[in-house]
Amino acid sequence: MTSSLVRGRPRHATAHIRVRVAHALVGAVAGAGWLTIPVLAAQEPATASPPRTAPAAPTAPAAPAAPAAPRDDESSAVDLILPIAVLGTAGVVVAYSYIRRGRRSSGVVSAAPAAPTPAESDRQARAALVQADDSVRASEEELPFAAALVDERTLAPFRHAIHTARTELSAAFVLWHRYEEGEPHDAGDRRQALAGVVGRCAEAGRVLDARAGELDRLRWAQVGPALEVAEGAFRRLAARAAGARATASELRERYGPSVGGRAAGCVEEAMDRLVFATARLNEARRATDLGEEARAVRQLRAAEGSVAQAGILVAGVDRTARRLREAAALVPAALTGAEAVLAEARATGTPVPSGADDTLAAVRQELTAGPYDPLDALRRITRALVRLPGARTGVLDTAAHLVAQATTGEAEDFVAVHRGAVGADPRSLLAAAVRTLATPHPVEAAVLARRSLELAERDVRAHGVPQSDTQGTAGAVRGGVLLGGEPDGGPPVAFGGPETRRRFRTG
Repeated sequence: MTSSLVRGRPRHATAHIRVRVAHALVGAVAGAGWLTIPVLAAQEPATASPPRTAPAAPTAPAAPAAPAAPRDDESSAVDLILPIAVLGTAGVVVAYSYIRRGRRSSGVVSAAPAAPTPAESDRQARAALVQADDSVRASEEELPFAAALVDERTLAPFRHAIHTARTELSAAFVLWHRYEEGEPHDAGDRRQALAGVVGRCAEAGRVLDARAGELDRLRWAQVGPALEVAEGAFRRLAARAAGARATASELRERYGPSVGGRAAGCVEEAMDRLVFATARLNEARRATDLGEEARAVRQLRAAEGSVAQAGILVAGVDRTARRLREAAALVPAALTGAEAVLAEARATGTPVPSGADDTLAAVRQELTAGPYDPLDALRRITRALVRLPGARTGVLDTAAHLVAQATTGEAEDFVAVHRGAVGADPRSLLAAAVRTLATPHPVEAAVLARRSLELAERDVRAHGVPQSDTQGTAGAVRGGVLLGGEPDGGPPVAFGGPETRRRFRTG
């Protein structure tokens, strides 16, 4: 049942206003009475009855007293009683009328802030998801650098914090995905669902913020060792990036320009991140030599984040090459298995999906003509037969899982290295793909991941890429390595949640 606070105006707001008005009336009357006390006190000797006492002894007759002169102060005080009472009452009436007019003009009963509109709640939930997802990803990227400086036992609480934050974020994405699918239906329950999304995201950030300061003290007690770790990781990754460039050329020759082009794009972005890391590592080294530790830490954080993203891109090229080889080996068997499934369906009278025969024929033609994208071929085969029972067994099931893993991995890498430009929808679909991948529905997982990738690419295109960026700063902002907002790209991200980011902004 939705509470009265959720449904609209609080039930007791009107009662509170009445109490305040009653208090004002009583206070005004009491004030008027207080003003009359001195007057009454001044009149008391002349008007009060004399006290009863024992009879006094007879005294000599006193001389006749002269007539008392009239007292001007007593008469004037008495005359003031009525005007004061009238003025007090008039003040009460004016105050009450002012309150009534304010209530009629504003249309509200209490000063409580108005509940957010559905559109505002939607925007708040989207922003919370993006911020929490960014915080978890940035925290995960920092841990490998911390692991090179501290032992695993010391690092365990921080890994646990990330796991807890990731769990809260996953629950928030589940709520959001259901909300996007139209569940729940009741308007009040939908508001509660959005509040749950925001609350889960806030808890994820809180868990990370609680550990951020402790990790900083461990990592930056001495800047020199951390700088050496980052420089070593940069050198190793630069050598791997050169190998990834050769791999991209090989993929183009073997599987065609579309596959090779995607791999080459990843390599170029990795090199862009390494250019940025080079500049920031040099700045960190100079700041360290000058004893400017705060500046050195800022530059080093930015370099680490960029190296981490370059590593994601290079690893993605290597992983794609491996999965393409696996897919190429599966395509002939998958074609044979698909044709057998179609034949079995026709023999048993099971309806055959329209277009399935044409899809298999097109793939077989590509296989003989070459070069072609074997992962895309398996994707089309498994999607064409997904409604048939035999498509979920044997080689076709293996092919579907390979496609789902490859597509989800590609979408995951793209969101990770472009998170500064990617909104909530691609992230939500990616989270749904990861959940579905753990169920016996790999084709559905692949569909979700592919849609996530398409929406993320759309967000990045809408974000735009500056034409002149010699040091890779724009790529670092687009990748979420830097928070943006300043000529140098803004402060870098690190382990922590929203409070840590605000501290970096204001620090």
